[in-house]
Amino acid sequence: MNIGEEQNPTISRKGEGAPGKEDRITEPGASFTLESGIMRLSGRWTIATSVHLDQQLRGLRAPSGSSLEIDGSLLEMLDSTGAWLLLRTARLLDAAGCQVTRLSVPQRYDRLLKALKYEPEAPAELSKPENAMVEWLFRIGRNTVRIGKQGWSILGYLGRVTVESGEMLMAPRRHLRLAAIIHQIEESGINALPIVGLLAFLVGVVIAYQGADQLKRFDAQIFTINLLGVGILRELGGLITAIIVAGRSGSAFTAHLGTMRVNEEIDAMQTMGLDTVDTLVLPRIIGLVIALPALTLFADIMGVIGGAALCYFQLSVTIPAFLRQLTESVNVNTLLVGLIKAPVFAFVISLVGCYEGFQVERNAASVGLLTTRSVVESVFLVIVLDAAFSIMFSILGI
Repeated sequence: MNIGEEQNPTISRKGEGAPGKEDRITEPGASFTLESGIMRLSGRWTIATSVHLDQQLRGLRAPSGSSLEIDGSLLEMLDSTGAWLLLRTARLLDAAGCQVTRLSVPQRYDRLLKALKYEPEAPAELSKPENAMVEWLFRIGRNTVRIGKQGWSILGYLGRVTVESGEMLMAPRRHLRLAAIIHQIEESGINALPIVGLLAFLVGVVIAYQGADQLKRFDAQIFTINLLGVGILRELGGLITAIIVAGRSGSAFTAHLGTMRVNEEIDAMQTMGLDTVDTLVLPRIIGLVIALPALTLFADIMGVIGGAALCYFQLSVTIPAFLRQLTESVNVNTLLVGLIKAPVFAFVISLVGCYEGFQVERNAASVGLLTTRSVVESVFLVIVLDAAFSIMFSILGI
């Protein structure tokens, strides 16, 4: 029945009050029947027929304690308004004590129904804590649960990225996006050289100055070079570089992907059949994993140069004497210990940055909030991993 064929809805009832009762509600272009615990839908459940359907659905009643099956297999068309009416009816029947055992629509409308069906759960009503100590414990417990869920979700995302990485290794010509990787190396690595070099140079100056100031009490200023070499090459060079990159590139990953999500560009890519992990995530991870070790090596060199400059001007240590003492205090293993951590840091920073970017909601405030969260989580994980590496290397005697 088309919308224009009938101006007024008709309601026919057969055998009212009998076990086989049938209610048939016919709207202009849309109808539903209720018979023997099955509600059958037909016609065009769209915004054009929503007014009449809304009036009749609100008056629909079912016995408490009964069960009902909603069958929409005969629907000709279903838009978001009709789907919302259908879901609202199911909720109202459930609230009235009639259990909706099944709700089915043609397969082409499944995604629409699932999208409208999702509703965030309302927070449970909680009584006010009796005192400040209970309230403090309550906040700790709530934040612990939230952090646990966040960690579990990131772990699940890590699994997906791992699977996609395996598929890329199996078919690199199909999945490896070389141009995007080179672009990420340029953005995350080459463009970060000035800020990384400057900060590493200044850190080298500070370490050399503070070391010399303390060691002069024992007339052992020459060992400032030992302190500088081990501190920069083994620990601080890689750690400072990772923190800078987390604040610079990790936040950029989140902001970029979050903005794409707000503008529905990611939804458009998924509609086109593009894999977002393959297209957006893996190039960023691979690019940063390549760029961060090179940045770490550059930071090590600049930090040593900064310490050498201070030793020359304050301690009157010549460059040949500085290099001789430096080679005696450090070796290749010292440098490798610092460099081997860089790819792990890069993977964690890029993974967290991309994950938080995909968690952005469809508003601008969420972009800023999750960008901040991305930086905090990345820096925290980098420091935790650095501590774990230090303990592991100490146990192994490296």
